Amino acid sequence: MTQRPFTRRAFLAGSACTAASLRFAEKLFGAPDATAAKPNPALEKLAAVALHEAQKQGATYCDIRINRYRDQYCGYRLSPPRGGSGTDEVPFAGDSQSFGFGVRVIAKGQWGFAASPEVNEGEIARITREAVTVAKANSVLQAQPVLLAPTGQYIDRWVSPSEKDPFVVPMDEKLELIHGAALTVKKNPKVFSSYGSLFFHAEDKYFASSEGSSIQQYIVQVYPGLGGTAVDSQKNISRDRSYQVPPLSRGWEYVAMVNLGENASRIADELVEHLAAPPVKAGKKDLVLMPSHMCLTIHESIGHSTELDRALGYEANYAGTSFLTTDKMGKFRVGSDLMNIFGDRTSEYALSTVKYDDDGVKTTRFPIIEKGIFKHYQTIRDQAHLIGENESRGCCYADSWSSVPFQRMPNVSLAPAETSVTLDELIAGVEDGVLIEGTGSYSIDQQRYNFQFGGDAFWEIKGGKKRGMIAQVAYQAKTPDFWQACDGIGGRSLWQQYGFPNDGKGEPMQTNAMSHGCAPARFRQINVIQTD
Repeated sequence: MTQRPFTRRAFLAGSACTAASLRFAEKLFGAPDATAAKPNPALEKLAAVALHEAQKQGATYCDIRINRYRDQYCGYRLSPPRGGSGTDEVPFAGDSQSFGFGVRVIAKGQWGFAASPEVNEGEIARITREAVTVAKANSVLQAQPVLLAPTGQYIDRWVSPSEKDPFVVPMDEKLELIHGAALTVKKNPKVFSSYGSLFFHAEDKYFASSEGSSIQQYIVQVYPGLGGTAVDSQKNISRDRSYQVPPLSRGWEYVAMVNLGENASRIADELVEHLAAPPVKAGKKDLVLMPSHMCLTIHESIGHSTELDRALGYEANYAGTSFLTTDKMGKFRVGSDLMNIFGDRTSEYALSTVKYDDDGVKTTRFPIIEKGIFKHYQTIRDQAHLIGENESRGCCYADSWSSVPFQRMPNVSLAPAETSVTLDELIAGVEDGVLIEGTGSYSIDQQRYNFQFGGDAFWEIKGGKKRGMIAQVAYQAKTPDFWQACDGIGGRSLWQQYGFPNDGKGEPMQTNAMSHGCAPARFRQINVIQTD
């Protein structure tokens, strides 16, 4: 095949086409409007083309998603130049957008999917025909037809709560804020380098189905970050410390609420203390884990192990399987009676919160583990019947208009204590232990059963009191042993939602964001090792 040369004229033509496409997207979706009750009629008109064409081609089900995404990041990194004694102050910034649509159909009992970045009636009709062709081809290879759990018919519009759109704030203002916070961390002479960052993500989502739903949603997420590294060249060691801010689905107002500048000096002081901290003494110890740390433990040991597709082996090639096989539903003890884990895509400000998932299912809160007993998996419409259930748990998600929607983790959280248990009370019950804050390195096996977790900062607990910082801490356990060792959880006032923006799953890999809420929790006699 002869390839045409890439010219400046071709580049400018492509850029203009992209700009025109994005201007069309802005007009198509309109400004986020929390008072509107129905989707933009222009979206519904485009969707009708796919629904009509699918029926014409013999499909028994069709849905279309028209989506626009925007990601913006910026920040500063401050560090000395190679071989120098000054400080290089390096800003960074980026802004990207994506716009297109994807069509799913069921024809001859099987799924078909196709997508395109060209959003117009002619292309929608063509892509719908292509999706039907794919479904019919798939029917030759699949023995069992797709069965969809019933869902309601919804005409709705929803906007995630925010006071100010972060994308309208000038980049200079964002960089100035981050620069000031990073400078405060770096000005401590023992701090080698510092960084600060802001990341914003937005999704305009439209969904329509042949079952009568028409749903428009808008989600915006904010991810602030701040941290640094201290170095002791004589001992040849370095230590990190970060201000791990709970990322939330909020607007620009949240950036002011987290007080990056005010926390910068504290992070610098704790960074230097961490550098001088003695290593932990290995052995069986009690742990008091803060929400900023527990989020990762919940995510890896419980969030992933309760995904139904993983338990059925569908993810074995990439992400592994699960020790929580389907025969354990309703009877296997994962943790102590204090352990109540729930899936929830309705929790305010959480990263996986939407009103409807990408199957058009209205989202809910549902139990996963109750009083330590495994009760329910995360599911979507075409999975529910596989475990004898009649409804989806609303966990369908695709990370792009060009991606196939499939089962993804919702917000998975640990319920707080019913009484007002304080952090001091949890610590007071520990004779020899460790308080851990923030996430660090970790390892977990393919069944989510054996694991090892580090953290960002560690304090010794002796005689019921929090002492000085220690270093080189990690703990090891089996998932059921660890959660059965939980004998204390903080009260509602201590409950926080931390989370992750880029959890990977599937082939081709997709990423999604979710929060994990919890209060500080105490675990007895966990194996602690010295590591680095």
